[in-house]
Amino acid sequence: MKILFFPFILLGKLAQFFISLTGSLIAIILGFVFIPVGILLTITVIGSIIGIPLIIIGLLMVIRGLFK
Repeated sequence: MKILFFPFILLGKLAQFFISLTGSLIAIILGFVFIPVGILLTITVIGSIIGIPLIIIGLLMVIRGLFK
């Protein structure tokens, strides 16, 4: 009985692999976008309230995406 479901299990694991890979890639890309935006906002005095957390979130997303 387990042999009958093997192709479906294999297909499910393959889909799970691609979803996890895409999620990591999107996290890395968004992290690399948040860092320069945070730096640009930090240059202005009022924008530093939003800019510093954006830099921190960007760094955490890149680290999470690389070392997941």
